[in-house]
Amino acid sequence: MADVGGGFGFGTGTGIGVGPYAELTFDSEGDVDRASQGAVSRMEATDVLVFAHGWNSDRSTATRLYDRFFAPFPALVGPGVRLGYVGVVWPSMRFSDEPIPDFEVAGALAEPGRGCALDPLTRRALGEFWPGRRAELDRLAELLAEQPESAAAFIEFGALVRELVGLDAVHTVHAVAAPAVPAIFAEDVLEVCRALSLALARAGAAATGTGTGIGIDTEGPGLTVGGGLRGLWGGAKELLRQAAYYKMKKRAGVVGERGLGPVLAELAAGRPAMRFHLIGHSFGARVVSFSLRAVPDGARYVRSVTLLQGAFSHYAFADRLPHDKGRGGALRGLHRKVDGPVVACHSPHDSALKVFYPLASRMAGDSAGLLGFDERWGAIGHDGVRAVPGAPRLSLDAALREGVPTAGCVSVDAGSVVRRGGAPSGAHSDICHEELARVVVSAGRMGR
Repeated sequence: MADVGGGFGFGTGTGIGVGPYAELTFDSEGDVDRASQGAVSRMEATDVLVFAHGWNSDRSTATRLYDRFFAPFPALVGPGVRLGYVGVVWPSMRFSDEPIPDFEVAGALAEPGRGCALDPLTRRALGEFWPGRRAELDRLAELLAEQPESAAAFIEFGALVRELVGLDAVHTVHAVAAPAVPAIFAEDVLEVCRALSLALARAGAAATGTGTGIGIDTEGPGLTVGGGLRGLWGGAKELLRQAAYYKMKKRAGVVGERGLGPVLAELAAGRPAMRFHLIGHSFGARVVSFSLRAVPDGARYVRSVTLLQGAFSHYAFADRLPHDKGRGGALRGLHRKVDGPVVACHSPHDSALKVFYPLASRMAGDSAGLLGFDERWGAIGHDGVRAVPGAPRLSLDAALREGVPTAGCVSVDAGSVVRRGGAPSGAHSDICHEELARVVVSAGRMGR
C-alpha cells in the first residue's frame, strides 16, 4: 500500500497508488467543492470508478481505503478501458474502537462495565461531528468514564443524547409516533441500554465464535449484563454510537441526492462518452444509491453500481414492501436508472448489520418490543436485495466464474472473503479484496 500522508489532493502525491485519481468533496448539505469537481471533469478516462466511503474519523482513513481497494484494478480491466479513480469525501465519523482489517489491530469487545470511556480520537471526532456541543459531549464522556451505578445518571445520559439528535427532551413516549426520530432515542433509556448491551454481547460472541456472551441473563424483563446498572454502560456508549449513525444515515442520503447525483449529471453532460461505475461501502452505499434519484430519464452514464456491506434496507429497491403492499422502498425502481446491474455484496459475518442495524431499525416504533429480529428490518449488506422479483442470488464463486447479470438487482454472498473483524462491527469493514474488485469489473463489463 502506498504511503498515505496527511494531505489530500489530486493526481500524484495523494497517497493513492493508481491514477488518474481525484476526489469529490462534499459538505454536510451536499454542496460540492467546485475545484474537486473540475479535477474529475479533466480526467482522461473511458470509465470512472466513483467510490464513497462509509463512516470514517478522518480523511486519511478514506485515503487508505481507496488506495487499498483500487490497487488491483489496472491488472483486471481490458485493453480498451482507461480507468479514472474518484474518491468521494463527505463528512462522517468512525468510533476508533471499530477495527478496520488490514489497517489496525482488532480491538476487544467493549464489554459492558469495561472499555466504555471515550478515547481521545473518538472524543475529538465527536466534537467535529457535532460542533458547538462541547458541554454536552464533555458530560457524556465524563459519565462513560465514571460509569455511576445510578438510574439518574442513565436518564441524564439519555437526555443528552436526545439533545444531540434534535429530539426535544420533554417528548418521550409521544415521540415514538413521529417517524423522523427512532424510538431508540425516546423510549426508557434503561431498557434501551439493556437491549444494546445484549446486542454487544451477541456481536462479541459472533465475532469470536463463542457462546451467548458475557455473563448475560436473557430471561424475562429483568435482563442484566455483568450485574447491576454499572454493567449497562457499554449499552449507553452504543446508544451514543447509534446517535452518530442516525445523523450519518440522514446525511448520506442528502449528500447522495443533492450532491453526488447532480454532480455526476453535470459531469456526464460535459463528457458524454464517460462511463461511471459507482461503489459504496456502508453508508457510502446509501450515498451512491440515493444519487440515482438525480439521473435523468433515459440517461445511460451510470454503467454499474456495486454496494459493499450497504447500511440501508434490503427492501430499498422494492416496488412493494412485503409487510405493506401499498408502499415501496425508498429507492423503488431506481435500479432501472442504471445501464447495468446493481450488485449488493453482503456477508453474514457483518455484526454491525446483522445485530445493530435491525435492532436500531426495529426500535423506530415497532410494537413488538426492543429485542429480537424481524425480517422487515434487515440491511442490504447483511442478506442482499429482497422483494425485487427476478433478482438472482449468487455465491461469490459463481459471480466470479460466470459473471453477474447485465441489468437489474443481484445479490452476491461475499461471506467467503468478508469475514474478518472484531466486535462490535465484525467484518463490516473487511472489504479490501481482489475478489470484490473483480465483481466491480464484471458489473461494469470492463474485464479482459
